[in-house]
Amino acid sequence: MKKLLSIFILFTLFVFTGLKANANEASEAEAFFNNYVQAANSYNPSITSMYSPSAKIIRQVVKPNGTTANVYTNTATYIKQMKLSQGTAKLRHYKNYYSNVSVTKVGNDKYKISSLRQPTGESYKLKTYMIVEKQSNEKWLIVEEMMQTKVQALLRYAK
Repeated sequence: MKKLLSIFILFTLFVFTGLKANANEASEAEAFFNNYVQAANSYNPSITSMYSPSAKIIRQVVKPNGTTANVYTNTATYIKQMKLSQGTAKLRHYKNYYSNVSVTKVGNDKYKISSLRQPTGESYKLKTYMIVEKQSNEKWLIVEEMMQTKVQALLRYAK
């Protein structure tokens, strides 16, 4: 009986410790996302270091009829485009506001952060998600990002 009780206590501690570690990691992932939003909305150059060099970048163009088309790019091209557009965005005081943020574990040290994004001056909200991964050096990086957009000019790059 004592042996059975000891096993039960050890099992309970193991499960509780594992759940607590997952909760801490999810909180870290969400904190990373909040830092990303703050850096993006303040045009901080540190935002470029938040992406994995091999991140999968998807812009999902929402067409006027409601259908969508995906545009894929690599991290280097995306960061180059981001740097070019930051000047104009800063002059226009452009920001994104996020709501309905949810964090879901999708693998070892990987979390999917889903939300709705509302651009400055717009009444609509667009779907977005990023998958972030904790690296061996404890740093979090974006390894995949999908943002919906209504910028129709991107359709020429759609596949």
